[in-house]
Amino acid sequence: MAEFRRGVRLGVDWGDARIGVAACDRDGVLAYPLDTVAAGPDEIGRLAGLVAEQQPLEVVVGLPRSLSGADGPAAAKVRERAAALAAAISVPVRLVDERLTTVTASRRLRDSGKRARQQRSVIDAAAAAAILEQAIAVERSRGAPPGELVSTTGPADR
Repeated sequence: MAEFRRGVRLGVDWGDARIGVAACDRDGVLAYPLDTVAAGPDEIGRLAGLVAEQQPLEVVVGLPRSLSGADGPAAAKVRERAAALAAAISVPVRLVDERLTTVTASRRLRDSGKRARQQRSVIDAAAAAAILEQAIAVERSRGAPPGELVSTTGPADR
């Protein structure tokens, strides 16, 4: 089994209004909310700026599959946006299943004493941290990078 690849990673929870971004330490021990980027025409540039600033090993983007595991319209949108990000940066972008990560993040925030109104400003970045934690756990258990590598020239590989 391959060893865990050391290096900072960024996690991204892509929403229609906001994009949550999280980071982890080089050893993949602690994932934490980093920033929230407004969705829109400048999103790729803002995300590319965070990538340049953080210099991650890779970017892990949550893929919003349905509970059955199928891709729906939201997943197709995220695949397009992830491909645009991959074309704009020089590190790999990987798609990982994000089912239930927003629910997990919301529960954690509620348990820490944040009310629903207070959660709105941090829920996306907290969900990105949950996506990143899940990706790190998968890599540790499998000994291989998580999810699908986003290709800028064709379909994603598995």
